[in-house]
Amino acid sequence: HNVTDASPLRLVQDGGLAVLTISRPPLNLWGREMWDALPAMMARIAANPPRALLIRAEGRVVTAGVDVENFRGLDVQSSRQLWDEQMVPLHALEALPCPTIFAAHALCLTAGMELALGCDLVLAARSAQFGLVERRVGLTPSNGGVQRLAAAVGINRARDLIFTGDLYDAQTMYEWGFVTRIFDDEGFDQAALAFAAEMASSATLAHAATKDILRSFVRGGVPEADREMAEISSQLFLTDDLNNAVAAFLENGPRHKATFEGR
Repeated sequence: HNVTDASPLRLVQDGGLAVLTISRPPLNLWGREMWDALPAMMARIAANPPRALLIRAEGRVVTAGVDVENFRGLDVQSSRQLWDEQMVPLHALEALPCPTIFAAHALCLTAGMELALGCDLVLAARSAQFGLVERRVGLTPSNGGVQRLAAAVGINRARDLIFTGDLYDAQTMYEWGFVTRIFDDEGFDQAALAFAAEMASSATLAHAATKDILRSFVRGGVPEADREMAEISSQLFLTDDLNNAVAAFLENGPRHKATFEGR
């Protein structure tokens, strides 16, 4: 059990599950503190990847957006440097070999939603709302959100969400394909933690292979994934997890629940 205090981020690792909590009360606004903390935190996680990562927030919102005060005085050069710097932790998040899960218990705007778009799975409380509302200050989402939203929900829906700056509820975002699971508001934190813990104890090396195949698909569609799939999948036969699970299946039948250790 390891705890790292790094305001406005807190990392707790317990067994194979790492939980990264956003905590900058009262509104968890993104600003200089977050921009400085996130790259270092993601580098730390990437240096010793867990078996699953849950990103959550505490407080009455996930985030109310970016602290606009931090835009004062930015120019072309300084803003470009900022956006380039913030893509580094997002790319590190996307490159993790483990399942990455974002839990939205309430309102989730701008940079927080863009961070969610970098995760494999997005869990939402039934009353959660999402929005990329940068148009209010004459900006477009610049932490990778435009292109990742288009990849997740389609170009037309991405245009609609970003051009209007409207808020979208969890059910709509589930139907569009951004949210992957909805849980009741009551007990949401516990449900999200249980879901992430189950992921961390599952066949995480197989999940890493799945992520590699999907990266191939993103690069070159089905043909590229077909070319790389056999090499990626065959490496799993070197793992203890696969060999132990196959042996247990053959000995005890399909109802036996295999134990995976990420080896």
